[in-house]
Amino acid sequence: MKRLCLALLPLACAMGAPAQTSALPTVTVTAPVATRVDMQRLDYRLQPRQIAPGTWVIEGAVEDFGRSNGCNIINTAFIETGDGVVVINTGPSRLYGEQQRAAIARVTAEPVRRVLNLNLHPDYFLGNQAWGDVPTQALAGSIAGMQAEGGAYEDNLYRLCGDWMRGTQAEPAREALQPQTLQLGSRRLELRRLHGHTGDDLVLIDRTTGVLFAGGLVFSARVPTTPHADIDAWLASLDTLAQWRAQGLFTTVVPSHGPVHQGLLGVEQTRDWLTWLRQTMERSAGQGVDLAELLQQPVPERFARWAAQPAELQRSLAQWYPAYERRALGPVR
Repeated sequence: MKRLCLALLPLACAMGAPAQTSALPTVTVTAPVATRVDMQRLDYRLQPRQIAPGTWVIEGAVEDFGRSNGCNIINTAFIETGDGVVVINTGPSRLYGEQQRAAIARVTAEPVRRVLNLNLHPDYFLGNQAWGDVPTQALAGSIAGMQAEGGAYEDNLYRLCGDWMRGTQAEPAREALQPQTLQLGSRRLELRRLHGHTGDDLVLIDRTTGVLFAGGLVFSARVPTTPHADIDAWLASLDTLAQWRAQGLFTTVVPSHGPVHQGLLGVEQTRDWLTWLRQTMERSAGQGVDLAELLQQPVPERFARWAAQPAELQRSLAQWYPAYERRALGPVR
C-alpha cells in the first residue's frame, strides 16, 4: 500500500476474537523508555545506550508516529569495530540523521565506514541525507521500494510530524548489498536476507557479541506494522530466526520497534500476533462478519496493552480483510 496506510485515522475501538492464549516465555526486559523529545528546540535528545562491548542502541518511542515523538519510533544502532563504525538505520528525518551523527561522534572517535538500512520503510532511511559522505547500503529490493515510495513517505511524515521534517528529502541507499559475512576490525558481521515484513528484510548478526539486529521482522510489546507484509513468509522467517537462536548464533535481539531483549521473546510475540490476526480474519470472513463489526471487537487481553494499539490493527484489517471476504464468498458465477 503506497502510503503505508498512515492516512487511516485511529478509531475509538479495537477488535478481536476468541483465541487460545500462547504460553510465551516470561522475560524481564530492561530497556529504558526513550527520552522524550524537546519539541520547542526540535531536539530528539538521542542517548546511545551500550548493550554489548562496542555496541550501542538509540531507542525510539514505542508508539505510533506523531509530533510528540518527532516521528522517532525506531531503534537505530551503531557498532564500533576497531576499523570504523557501522551504523544501522538512520531514522525518520534529515534532522534525526544529523543528531544521530552527532550522538555517535560523542561516543566514539572511530570514523563511520558504512550505513545500513534494514528495509524500505521511511524511519529506516529518511535520515540518509546526513550521511552523504558515507556509503549507505541496503538490499536491492529495499532500494527499489525506497525509490518508488519515498515521495509518499515524505508527504505522510510531513503531515504527521510537521516541523520535525524540515528539509527532509528521501535519499534511498546508494549501494545494493548482497548477503555476506564481513570481517571489520575485530567484528565478524553476518548480513542475511529474509522476507515477510517486507519483500527484502536485511538482518545483521554480530557473531562477536551475539547481538541480532532483526529489523522489522521482530516487534517487542508493540503491534506489528504490515503495509508490505506477507504473513506466510513472515512466519517462515520467524522460524528461521528461532533456528538460528537454537544454533547459538545470537543471544540478544534488537528489534527496530520495541525493547531490546534476550532470547526469543519478540519472535514469539510477533508470531503470536500474526497467527491470531490471520485466524481471526479467516474465521470472521467465514462467518460473514463485515469490517465495521470486526473493528468493534476487543483484542485478546495479552495484546491489549501493546503499543500502537488499536491504530496498527485497524490499518492491517483495512488492508487485508477485504481479500479474506472475497475468498470466503468464493468465485463469482
